[in-house]
Amino acid sequence: MTPLSLLKEVRSPLGAAIALQTLAAVAGVLLFVALADLAEQLPHGAAAIWPPLVLGAIAVLAATLLTSAATTLSHLADTRLQLRLRQRLADRIGRLPLGWFATQGAGRVAKVVRDDVHGLHHLVAHTLLDVTAVVVTPLAALGFLIAADPWLALVSVLPLVVGVALFARSLAGSAAQFTEYGTAQREINAGVVEFVNGIAVVKTYGGGQRAHRRFADATAVFHDFFRAWAGRTTTITTSAFLAVSAPAVLVVVLGVGIWLVDSQISSPADLLTAALLAPPMAAPLAAIGTWMQQLRAGVSAAESVTALLAEPELPQPQAPRIPDGSVVRLENVAFSYDGETEVLRGIDLELRPGTVTALVGPSGAGKSTVALLVARFHDVTRGRITLGGVDVRELSTETLFQHIGFVFQDAMLLRMSVADNIRLGRPSATDAQVHAAARAARVHDRIVEDPRGYDAIVGVDVDFSGGERQRIAIARAVLADTPVLVLDEATAFADPESEELIQDALSELARGRTLLVVAHRLRTIVDADQIVVLSEGQIVHKGRHGDLLAEPGRYARMWQAQEGSHT
Repeated sequence: MTPLSLLKEVRSPLGAAIALQTLAAVAGVLLFVALADLAEQLPHGAAAIWPPLVLGAIAVLAATLLTSAATTLSHLADTRLQLRLRQRLADRIGRLPLGWFATQGAGRVAKVVRDDVHGLHHLVAHTLLDVTAVVVTPLAALGFLIAADPWLALVSVLPLVVGVALFARSLAGSAAQFTEYGTAQREINAGVVEFVNGIAVVKTYGGGQRAHRRFADATAVFHDFFRAWAGRTTTITTSAFLAVSAPAVLVVVLGVGIWLVDSQISSPADLLTAALLAPPMAAPLAAIGTWMQQLRAGVSAAESVTALLAEPELPQPQAPRIPDGSVVRLENVAFSYDGETEVLRGIDLELRPGTVTALVGPSGAGKSTVALLVARFHDVTRGRITLGGVDVRELSTETLFQHIGFVFQDAMLLRMSVADNIRLGRPSATDAQVHAAARAARVHDRIVEDPRGYDAIVGVDVDFSGGERQRIAIARAVLADTPVLVLDEATAFADPESEELIQDALSELARGRTLLVVAHRLRTIVDADQIVVLSEGQIVHKGRHGDLLAEPGRYARMWQAQEGSHT
């Protein structure tokens, strides 16, 4: 799919709009022809001026109505395209692997869905019509002039030819220059963000000069680049604008045209027609820079939209299977994020129903990656993961998430009622079931503190702390009632009071379920049925807390390090 192939969505209305704009441009040129004829007929009395006068009025009316109709159609096409693209993007995003969002970030999705789709507005609603007018107006004017006087047509086109040549020269290599321009702008933006995000540290510890050095250096680079670029192109660009300006065009046409009239090669009436048509024939070229920039911006936005639409979906099975039970097995699992470097190798693990398995290890050992693979946020590179004896790749997404739930470190609540946030786990749940889940998650009392209670809109009527959001997310998981649950260090960012409530809620949630826990605080998993120690993407130890503590190894060292920090 090419970027401009997105416009196939609105090919018919856009084609009609361009056709109407073409007729409007011809009508606009016809107005100047009527004015020239009117000037020629003035000495012949009132009866002679009526035909060109009526023709001019019709031309004005036609140009106005046709332009309005073309603009209306292009804007309707733009609205339809934005709706259709956002629907397609929403559909594509909904079928991407969940792990894709962790690597790409929400920023890219927001930029494409909001900014880049909107960025197509000028391309679809305005620029294509403007370019049509730029092309058709000179051609129509030239056609009328050739029919009237070929010599004057040749003279009239000379400023346009000179302007085109000068603009082409000034734009030579502009693609690379615009790329460098965009890179410089991004560096400035990155420098500003870095400085602003770190302002608290800068004010506390000083070093302001060092902290904003990236911004200052980026600004200096941009200044030097832009000054050099402007220095190379300003003179030639200014000359191009002068060549197609109305005074310059009139000087050329009248200067040469008067000589042609004196030589009886051309008539005064034809010279008047040339004087009226030559300026509008060359004038559109003066805006070529703006239109080219709009075209470039529109194509760039289209490329971003196309790239997101082309992201590979999570493969779905042709004949989905149903798991027999809820035993989870990882069999010789290996995984690579980039297709080259494996971050997990040879992972063999079994999660039995009603047991707690804890994943521990240093940062970067692969704990969270294992958890993500179990929930099929990514597909394994080698080996397989089964649920109830069935490869998770053979399960439909709906079936998979009916059996496996996930509670993240940073709980996300949507801008909807508190009750609906909890119901995400089971949309058909009754109010009584929602309230019961909230009580189990130790968050019911906090919810009813607000005057609107469960009907309060998150982010509008009520705001929750990190620990409170986490407990609402746990209530969601309680309501979903999946037999397998993955917890990615659910208490990592909680304060001591919230941590105690969250631990109580997790204890309630864990009852009777198969739990896979990513743990950083070893104290929280001493009662786990199975502790798996990971290092550099491999399992190095496996067992219960007491057994692992009794033998020398990484787990014992981690325990001593954490316990020593508490004394």
